[in-house]
Amino acid sequence: MSKALDYIQNPDKTDGKTLVFSFGCSYETADIEFEYTLSQARQKGNNLAFHLIQSFEPGEVDCEKAHTIGKQLADAVTKGQHEYVLTTHIDKGHIHNHIIFCAVNFVDYHKYNSNKRSYYGIRNMSDKLCRENGLSVVIPGKGSKGKSYAEYQAEKTGTSWKGKLKIAVDILIPQVASFEELLQRLQEAGYEIKPGKYISCRAPGQERFTRLKTLGADYTEEAIKERIAGKRARTAKAPKEQRGVSLLIDIENSIKAQESRGYEQWAKIHNLKLAAKTMNFLTEHQIEQYADLISRIEEINAENEKTADALKSVEKRLADMAVLMKHVATYQKTKPTYEAYRRAKDKNAYRAKNESSLILYEAAAKALKASGITKLPNLTAMQEEYRKLQAQKEALYADYGKLKKQVKEYDVIKQNIDRILRLEKEPERGRETERLQ
Repeated sequence: MSKALDYIQNPDKTDGKTLVFSFGCSYETADIEFEYTLSQARQKGNNLAFHLIQSFEPGEVDCEKAHTIGKQLADAVTKGQHEYVLTTHIDKGHIHNHIIFCAVNFVDYHKYNSNKRSYYGIRNMSDKLCRENGLSVVIPGKGSKGKSYAEYQAEKTGTSWKGKLKIAVDILIPQVASFEELLQRLQEAGYEIKPGKYISCRAPGQERFTRLKTLGADYTEEAIKERIAGKRARTAKAPKEQRGVSLLIDIENSIKAQESRGYEQWAKIHNLKLAAKTMNFLTEHQIEQYADLISRIEEINAENEKTADALKSVEKRLADMAVLMKHVATYQKTKPTYEAYRRAKDKNAYRAKNESSLILYEAAAKALKASGITKLPNLTAMQEEYRKLQAQKEALYADYGKLKKQVKEYDVIKQNIDRILRLEKEPERGRETERLQ
């Protein structure tokens, strides 16, 4: 274990150890602190620690960003209960992280359960973090070449630049009072606007501009102005909430319009049972207008974010308390050895015999001092507070799970409604292309 920790902390690989970080221990004495935690284990075994390596596509990320992502991954895996050392190596053609964490946690001294499920859990965490940062991930079964998050999402959902622009316009139309305000809001959302005979927009990362009129008949400048004014009879994404027409009636009329190509196209993907389910959902939740649905979605998303923030706050407090309790417990257990060392006549001989305990004491004392602790906290009281925080975390996690489920449920309902009401005709050449294929 000490050799592995020495290897990953190599100054030549970690920019003079500037890319070395540790949690719950000091990286200089991590091997001794790991061993002490292992000695307290309720279950004995041969595993001393686990070693993760997280690699990045060459040229995609700098060492600081890679180090930050590595810390997020280590925190997610260890949940604030295992000592770990994280290092970022920059000596190869690709930047990569090394994470070594103790096989036993320092809260209740249970061993980490490593199996196929935990492995895929770690991999999914790493992929999620990379996608959130716009980095490549390796798709299982698709070879070793990774895809950026944008590429992955576009391939997965089929959302094109045009599709994203249509969604942006549809979302903004109920919120603005004029076409000029809509363009301004698009700019605020990151779109570059190109004026001229035909207004064009370009999203961040998009190579070419997209003319609004190429999005369909309901996206010309004149049509958008009519939609904003509430004068257009029907649009691609159900703006009838502006005219106060019942959403249920809107859906029923759309379903009845079987001669409509829009209905035919939707019916190929979804069936009438799904439409009935969507209508039942709207009735059950007393949603009469499209604007009501959007408002409900915004409320649930806000509550979801609020709960997520509260959960993160509790998790951080738990992690901080766990480390503090570990240092307090270590300090108390090793203090008698340190006091005996101070009284020893032959300090060198005593230290040689009790070096590990003295190192642990000094590391704990240093950590407590760095935390601003002047008076040793009551360990029993801290453990009680920790238990209460764990109960609070479990309650928040349950609430977060329910809200997350609601967010997904409402998102599906909105997608269903948008597809049911998207009755604009596709260009005729689309039919020709279909026949040619």
